[in-house]
Amino acid sequence: MNRRPARHAMTTTDVTMAYLQPPVWIIRPQRAWWDIGLSELWTYRELLYFLVWRDIKIRYKQTVVGAGWAVLQPLATMALFTLFFGRLARLPSEGVPYPVFFYAGLLPWTYFASSLAAATNSTVEHERIITKVYFPRLFLPLAGVLGSLLDLGIASLLLFALLPVYGIVPGVRLATLPLFVALAMVTAFGVGLWLSALNALYRDVRYAVPFLIQLWLFASPVAYSTSLVPEPWRWAYGLNPMAGVVEGFRWALTGRGAGPGVALAVSVLAVLVVVVGGLLYFRKVEATMADMV
Repeated sequence: MNRRPARHAMTTTDVTMAYLQPPVWIIRPQRAWWDIGLSELWTYRELLYFLVWRDIKIRYKQTVVGAGWAVLQPLATMALFTLFFGRLARLPSEGVPYPVFFYAGLLPWTYFASSLAAATNSTVEHERIITKVYFPRLFLPLAGVLGSLLDLGIASLLLFALLPVYGIVPGVRLATLPLFVALAMVTAFGVGLWLSALNALYRDVRYAVPFLIQLWLFASPVAYSTSLVPEPWRWAYGLNPMAGVVEGFRWALTGRGAGPGVALAVSVLAVLVVVVGGLLYFRKVEATMADMV
């Protein structure tokens, strides 16, 4: 004869212990790695604001000059490059005074370089947050890109002060300037997605990025004009997204240089490819990011 085990009734102590035991939350991915999750990004939109504000406060905390560094650094660079490339090398500047020519190209480049560096290091710098709480990791590189807009705005004040000094009055093309700012933002965000994800896996990336930015500077028409590039190859030069951004800035501010054309269209297509690929790769790495950082 088979005997069934007797069932013991739960005592008051057992019920109390079960009630007081804290719940266990298990976080699992609810969507595929190729799903960006726009609704989730909108839900956490306030977190993006606090991440941007936090990065700005940390950047200027306990500094003497403060936000003045956003002007002093490009101003010193402009003076140095004007001396060597404008006076000594006498590089062509499309009929624009070389200080204005160089600063109009340096402005978007400085924003791109600082945004790219901030986006690359965002995943490693926020290691404690990533390993403790869940939030869309996509906000980390995005906050680095948005936080650098303040420096861009402050540095632009010097440029608009230089224009009347050299007798340059921006025309209606100035209305297109926000479009080139947006293109610089998307470029920094797209490249930053790749590098921030790679930086979470390989720490060598953070040491290679300054070297990459330095090489990219000389590969972009910041100190020189695209007129030095042979005409048949200018469309290929547009594969460098910052070439379209820099020339677009100059065209919008001074009316000189390469305006909208084939090279700019190639730059836009290159940025779209980089951003889409960066989003997909970042989402794929995001699932194991907390274990890698």
